[in-house]
Amino acid sequence: MTRTLVCRIALAGTTLVAGLALGACGDSAGDHGGMADMGAAAAPGGSASATSNEADAAFTGHMIVHHQQAVEMADLAASRAGNAEVKTLAAQIKAAQSPEIAAMTGWLSAWGQPTSAAGMDMGHDTMPGVMTDDDMKKLEAMSGKEFDKEFLQMMIAHHEGAIEMAKEETAGGVSADAKALAQQIGTSQQAEIDSMKQLLSSL
Repeated sequence: MTRTLVCRIALAGTTLVAGLALGACGDSAGDHGGMADMGAAAAPGGSASATSNEADAAFTGHMIVHHQQAVEMADLAASRAGNAEVKTLAAQIKAAQSPEIAAMTGWLSAWGQPTSAAGMDMGHDTMPGVMTDDDMKKLEAMSGKEFDKEFLQMMIAHHEGAIEMAKEETAGGVSADAKALAQQIGTSQQAEIDSMKQLLSSL
């Protein structure tokens, strides 16, 4: 992966984190707590619960769990990856997705929806691109170049699943916040997929 590609990913992640941080700063008086600086057009004075539907709640709840697994995979890379670029990419994925998890949890709370995996009643088998427990144990047992290849292959599939979920939200959701995030996921994670494929081919 070239220095330019690494920088592009880092820049995209920085922009996303900034947008989420600003969007999550709605006050307790009912401001629309979303991604105001990422193109979300909330109605003045409207609440998050007034501009969401079942598709938004399903997308947000599933994406939280999906992101949590990506962060778990990224954490494994910190100590097991042998390639410095794989470690850098994993750190960037965690830096981008951790604040997204926090923002989405806030949306679910504002919408009056469960915010725990148990409360949302969803398992990994209901989401595209997620790894099984056996997949995660297999990855955890690896290190060095073997880990690098498996991590990249798994994360590519994971990102592809997230993009599929994002497309469903774009088509069926009504929340400006959730739809803006879905669009951002489609753009940023496709860029990461392209970079990961290039890096994988060089290992």
